[in-house]
Amino acid sequence: MPKLHVIIGSTRPGRLGLPIGSWAAEAAERHGGFEVELVDLADFELPVFDEPTHPRMGKYTHDHTIRWSEKIKEADAFVFVTPEYNYAPPPSLINAIDYLHNEWLYTPVAFVSYGGVAAGTRAVQVLKQLVTTLKMVPIPEAVSIPFVFQAMRDGQYHPAPESDQAASAMFDELLRWATALADLRANPPAPVMPPAPAAAK
Repeated sequence: MPKLHVIIGSTRPGRLGLPIGSWAAEAAERHGGFEVELVDLADFELPVFDEPTHPRMGKYTHDHTIRWSEKIKEADAFVFVTPEYNYAPPPSLINAIDYLHNEWLYTPVAFVSYGGVAAGTRAVQVLKQLVTTLKMVPIPEAVSIPFVFQAMRDGQYHPAPESDQAASAMFDELLRWATALADLRANPPAPVMPPAPAAAK
């Protein structure tokens, strides 16, 4: 059974990502196609990217990077749970993605976004551009939660029926891609650094 990580992308105090991520992980469990783990970025306390070597080489020098790398290597598929900050994902999520390279290769990724009228969808569009550079496969099926505060009661997310239906379709498609990409994940290419630019004359 493929391993799925549901990653909470916001780390700020009071974030709604925690209850929404918890709901997404529970929905994945109910789906039954994955071994599911809820991964909270706040638990990893990643500083702004501070490795001296390109992530492609995997030569990590900091314990926080090694811990993050080992966690991501466990998964065959991902769901990113993201709010929208200024038409973009939170810096914490972008930073966490940028820390690694080979660990993300050939994994499918889906998105649960939340916000106001736009439901966080503009953040997802930015994330899709980012993850394809890492040879991840973003799927179109998603859960987009508009007017999210209306769905929060007593600190818990109470989804509309449409969100539950969207989640089921999302996990179906995510499972198809996780299965289809398994051979590529098992045989990743050797890391190759780009050539250094020629010295100016």
